[in-house]
Amino acid sequence: MKVLLVYPLFPKSFWSFEETLKLIGRKAMLPPLSSITVAAILPQEWEFRLVDRNIATVTEADWAWADLVLLSGMIVQKADLLEQVREAKKRGKKVGIGGPYATALPQEVEAAGADYLILDEGEITLPMFVEALEKGESSGVFRATEKPDVTQTPIPRFDLLELNAYSEMSVQFSRGCPFQCEFCDIIVLYGRKSRTKTPEQLLAELERLYELGWRRSIFLVDDNFIGNKRNVKLLLKELAPWMEERGYPFTFGTEASVDLAKDQELMDLMTACNFGSVFLGIETPDEESLSVTKKYQNTRDPLDESIHKIISSGLRIMAGFIVGFDGEKAGAGNRIVQFVDKTSIPTALFSMLQALPDTALWHRLEKEGRLHGTSGNINQTTLMNFVPTRPIEEITQEYCQGFWQLYDPQCFLDRTYRHYRILGEAACHKNRKKTIKRAKKKFDWQVIRALLTICWRQGVVRKTRFSFWPYLWSMYRHNPRGISSYLAVCAQIEHFLEYRQIVKEQIESQLLELKRQKQHEESPNLNPREVVAR
Repeated sequence: MKVLLVYPLFPKSFWSFEETLKLIGRKAMLPPLSSITVAAILPQEWEFRLVDRNIATVTEADWAWADLVLLSGMIVQKADLLEQVREAKKRGKKVGIGGPYATALPQEVEAAGADYLILDEGEITLPMFVEALEKGESSGVFRATEKPDVTQTPIPRFDLLELNAYSEMSVQFSRGCPFQCEFCDIIVLYGRKSRTKTPEQLLAELERLYELGWRRSIFLVDDNFIGNKRNVKLLLKELAPWMEERGYPFTFGTEASVDLAKDQELMDLMTACNFGSVFLGIETPDEESLSVTKKYQNTRDPLDESIHKIISSGLRIMAGFIVGFDGEKAGAGNRIVQFVDKTSIPTALFSMLQALPDTALWHRLEKEGRLHGTSGNINQTTLMNFVPTRPIEEITQEYCQGFWQLYDPQCFLDRTYRHYRILGEAACHKNRKKTIKRAKKKFDWQVIRALLTICWRQGVVRKTRFSFWPYLWSMYRHNPRGISSYLAVCAQIEHFLEYRQIVKEQIESQLLELKRQKQHEESPNLNPREVVAR
């Protein structure tokens, strides 16, 4: 069996970083971990070919080679996923689809022509699919009634990847999250029990990447890495000597809940294993909104104190923020901007609330008759898919203004510098052992060119030139080991300068169209010019 694994395109988004990636000669931020895990679960006597549409196109030779086409993707990728289904069917190929999008909205992928719907988690449903193929079944829907034991998940087929195309690598230690945030689809897809691999499993995956020559950053894509703190600590205690023996070949990043700040032992273990960053779902500094959306874990301690404690322990913070919660008071967007500035978080994901399929929020809004349509989106360029409790015009204005202000070049540079000054005072960085052997990494002219480009644009061309050089000199004096990481984060503004313009234009365009629709419903005899004039 010849299987073509196709991973769909991501639209331009907060995390796509096209302009930043161009500087370092990479094509995408992260590889498709789902596709290479699928390839590892399926019979290994089959032949596999992977095409990640974010770095390459599917050629006619690829289509002709395949006996079967398998796709996986998230809701944000649905446009290209459905297009690739249609392309495969035009060529008479059998198509199977899995992943979060297909699991959440199976009717949409079925309508596009998919033959096999391999839903839920593949450790259970892929063997069911293989059995159906062996029986000669030409279609089918495969669902799981339980969550799989991820200690049985094989090492992903990292060998299928074009490693040099990616800025970071993906691995996964756990699935699921113990919390109950109303808007979150993770607990719907993967449950509230955090299921983890064994330390030996994850070390075997890292060993495989080490053998393949990977020496850059690795992102643990767990939706809450610390959902099972006991097992995470067991992993980190075995990971620390493994990293030291190999000269610390990787740096790590991951996602976690804010209660990480309560566990100093855990933070110290993470930094000892070369964890450098963590993404936190903060959502909003408004405690009432956090309670409305059932994100109670963010209300137990002052958020700014928790953030400062995590940074002071040596972990760079990225964070997510949302505007548009029910009962939210005017000015929520501005309060988020002020909070981000106060806590010096450089990379702040800012979105309008979306109701994702099958979440508690989705079902509540559906019951209240407030949903628009039967789909959802999690990109930053889409209007809310439900009727909010305050005027949509007010929310979008705050959102666009907030996004614009957050990624003003000077504001971004100021936050990044302050953030790294705090990081530099962390014991794990300030008192770093000089005897630690570091893995040798290849000299990369592309990185040197990228650094020179950043220095030119931010230190000469833009208004940031008056602070860029003093900040860089201060970094050299107070946190010299952090300079490369600091400049890498500074480089993110090359993406955000373009993306904030895209957000503003697309949101304002959709808002105008919504206004036209409303006025047409109220006055159906008005022509479009009169609607715009009003």
